[in-house]
Amino acid sequence: MINRIFFLLVMAMIAGACATEKTFNNSGGLVSPLSANASVTDGSLIYGLPLTVLDVEIEAERVIEKPGPYSKYAADLLGLTDVIRSESENWSITGVNIGSHQELDPSQLYVIEARGMFFTNVLELKQSGLILDINPGMYNYNSGRISDSETDFSKLKSFDLGSDEYFRNRKDTLFRVINVDTAFIRIPYLVEKKQKLTLDQLAEKAAVRLMELRDGKHLILTGETNIFPQSDAALNEINRLEKEYTELFTGKTFREKKVFRYQLIPKKEMTGSQTVLCRFSENSGPVTSADKNGKPVVVEFIPELKTAGLKVNYARSGSKASESTDKLFYRVPDIVNVRISFGNETLNTSRKLIYQFGEVIRMPQNYILGK
Repeated sequence: MINRIFFLLVMAMIAGACATEKTFNNSGGLVSPLSANASVTDGSLIYGLPLTVLDVEIEAERVIEKPGPYSKYAADLLGLTDVIRSESENWSITGVNIGSHQELDPSQLYVIEARGMFFTNVLELKQSGLILDINPGMYNYNSGRISDSETDFSKLKSFDLGSDEYFRNRKDTLFRVINVDTAFIRIPYLVEKKQKLTLDQLAEKAAVRLMELRDGKHLILTGETNIFPQSDAALNEINRLEKEYTELFTGKTFREKKVFRYQLIPKKEMTGSQTVLCRFSENSGPVTSADKNGKPVVVEFIPELKTAGLKVNYARSGSKASESTDKLFYRVPDIVNVRISFGNETLNTSRKLIYQFGEVIRMPQNYILGK
């Protein structure tokens, strides 16, 4: 009986010692790259390695200038010379943000074929992004080219030309000829007609009302008036009207911000060259890559080669021994300097971990992660 208890204690100690080890001698699994004509047996596990996708947001500002209806009278009536003479539209890049997310690399799929008891928790690597599940939900990344809504151009319209009247009544004397016996008599009568004011007259009336608003505001601010507003609402309304009347001569400027989103999958062959992300025109903003009117916004990848020493020479095809191994494939990302520029101007630089620029290496499939 004592010998039996002693034997059980020894076996328990041996089992505990094995549990604290980081590796097992035999997991009974074969790992091979998944090819188009590969056959997957029942009970096999398929996993994939990640790739990095860059999410680039370009913030642009659109400025539209529209001349006022009385722009040519600004100098004569108000003494203003710096006014908008013609309609124009200009775009400029105000900022660039570089983000990233991980997706499954369809060229890096592998099969783990269990040939017995399979001891491993190596798929804990997916928590660090080194191995990704084949899950369609990971591709539900919401991205659009333009995040802004439709542009409201109503602010560029002038709904009032600033005149207190637009028509004048004009009275003319006309004559009606009446035949009386053998003579003709001309009888006068009045005709009242509406005459539309000319652009010169409308501009003059708008200028007069603008000067009246300025004089009234001056009297309120200097205390020369007998009526004092109880709040700033009156002055705010005077300022609003003054701005609208002034824009009839100087013109209107409309500004809006837009955000354009692009996605780019970096590749090793992009190193040392410039990759066109999009084209940007100062007249119409972002355009298609085929539109030569816009200048290219380019991306440069400068890897730091931190994982260059991890490269392991292995055959992805050929002999049967190389296609089926007992080691797991996983990918170590490299640090890459990403630079986005437009012409001679650098818009943004960022350091990113990009999996494609790293190395695919192997580890024992029975390696136990964690405690």
